[in-house]
Order: sequence, then C-alpha cells, then structure tokens
Amino acid sequence: MNGEGMRWTIHESPIGPLTVLAGPSGITDIAFPGRVRLSDENARAPMPDVAEKLDSYFAGELREFDLDLDLRGSRLQLAVWRQLMKIPYGETVSYGELARRVDPAHFPSGTEPWERARLVGGCNGQNRLMIVVPCHRVIGADGSLTGYAGGLQRKQALLELEGYVVGAGPAPRGQGHQQLSLP
Repeated sequence: MNGEGMRWTIHESPIGPLTVLAGPSGITDIAFPGRVRLSDENARAPMPDVAEKLDSYFAGELREFDLDLDLRGSRLQLAVWRQLMKIPYGETVSYGELARRVDPAHFPSGTEPWERARLVGGCNGQNRLMIVVPCHRVIGADGSLTGYAGGLQRKQALLELEGYVVGAGPAPRGQGHQQLSLP
C-alpha cells in the first residue's frame, strides 16, 4: 500500500475479515485476506461510513451501496465493473450475458463474440471492490457457481443473503435471508 492520503481498516464481517483501503478519491479496495498488502500501520483508521453500510448489507437491509469509489483499471475492466454495478440485488447474470452488455468497442480489436465471456471473467477476477462491485452475481451459463476470489462458499453465502437460491434462482419476494452467516 503506497500513496499519500491512503488509509485502511479491517472490517469483521460474517464471511470473514475484509480489508478496506481508501484514498482521497474514495475506496480503492475491499478485499479478502491475502489480496492486498498493508505496510503502514500508521495509515490504519476507522471508516465508520463504510462499516455501517457493509453491516447493513450483511444484515439484509442495504441493497445498493452509495460510497465514493476510486475504480482503477483498463478500459475493458472499468466497462465490466460498471456493468456489474447494474446487476440488481438478488439477481444473477452469466458471463456471456455480462459480455453482451459491455460495448464491443471496449474489447481488443478482433475479439470474437464467443471469446468475450472469458475476458469478462478475467476482469471479474481483477475486481478490487468485492461485494460493492458485485462480481458474486455472475454465474456460469448453466447456473453453476464459478470463480470467486473469496471462494465459492462465500459467493454462495452472498447470493443466498440476497435471496438467490443457488440452483433454483431468485427466491420469491420477501423470502430472502435476513441475516448472513457462513456455515
């Protein structure tokens, strides 16, 4: 972690500790253990606004985050991450569907449509703002849980928190989980 004005904290969540990094322009990272390196203990600072929103999300009360984000990435990554933030709470899309939602001009020249889902998957894997940029809402075309930096158990827990029943789709309105806990 380098940079002037950078600060960090560890937020204890029902799916494990989350490292939150922020700079002058907003949050740069929300990551599971081992995904970011922290070197300056003096930069550790509470972030009550972020903590409150994460706690509300995990309690099943918050459906959309309103936080200042400092997204940094390639043109394609930014386009994919912006599309991720448009996936409604409790819903999922496949990698192929997400690729179709991204303007083809963002993909490298000559990329065939069938190759785009794989590139989108790579962008998901580089997402530095877990949960807030909800890459957990992207699943395989057959409905299976695939790839998640926090592990498939966490991905399933997040989807179930949002009322999505893995293997069956969205739960009927009002039947989503109210509190999250990992088995």
